[in-house]
Amino acid sequence: MKKRNRLPLFAVPYVGWMALFVVAPILMVVLYAFTDAQAGFLFSPDGFTLENFARMGSYAPVFLRSFQLAIVATLVCVLIGYPVAYFMAREGEQFQKMAMVIIMLPMWMNFLLRTYSWIAILDRNGFINQFCRAIGLFDLINGIFGTNLEYFQMLGTPGAVVLGMVYNYLPFMILPIYSVILKLDHSLLEAARDLGANSVSVFRRVIFPLSLPGILSGVTMVFVPSVSTFAISQMMGGGTQMMLGDLIELQFLGGAYNPYLGSAIALVMMVIVVICMYVMNRFGEGEEEAVML
Repeated sequence: MKKRNRLPLFAVPYVGWMALFVVAPILMVVLYAFTDAQAGFLFSPDGFTLENFARMGSYAPVFLRSFQLAIVATLVCVLIGYPVAYFMAREGEQFQKMAMVIIMLPMWMNFLLRTYSWIAILDRNGFINQFCRAIGLFDLINGIFGTNLEYFQMLGTPGAVVLGMVYNYLPFMILPIYSVILKLDHSLLEAARDLGANSVSVFRRVIFPLSLPGILSGVTMVFVPSVSTFAISQMMGGGTQMMLGDLIELQFLGGAYNPYLGSAIALVMMVIVVICMYVMNRFGEGEEEAVML
């Protein structure tokens, strides 16, 4: 007779924790998203509504900006993170340890402190603008073009928001790629060279395809927090680059208090993120099968 699988005793606290702090909040978001603000509760008469989702059309620019900036930040992280991870994996053990400490060191500081440091650098009276004044760059530009430039406007721009996301989330791109490249079977590389492949061909036909799982993992780990960020966009965007995280926070904590609309926006964002993760995982599986063939 087949024994029924029972939940191990030591897993009960973990399951209870997940149910209380993960499943229950998601269910509350779903309930609020489909609840009429006037009725106040989903199961009351006429409580069910889709009006919260219909009102989201007016926030289409915020959705578009959030995904645009998140995609740009993710692409920049790939362009920077892959060469760094590849170079680290090819160096000796001592260099790898030192590079790992350098990459992880900023992560030991508070997230807000790291972002505030960039505000001090990019502000109109920050380090960059003060340095440009000291070397006479503004006077030179004004003399050539006849302008009255006093400082470079860097904060409050999409570029500043992307910079903040890249700086804070770049380690999440480097580490998965580095881990995958480090574990590559060197016999495959030697076999490719024995068959006459040069360094470029070995990278293009062997190393890069085999490192795609690390890239996709890094893309997921960077894109998901980027598209839902709110602290970076508020601090480095100067309140002019509202993103989905800011919009959701505004509905729950701002003067426009409307948790029903905020829950609908959060639910749609979660669905979109889950779809993106599913597509990337399916793409990764297809690439692995192609490499095996």
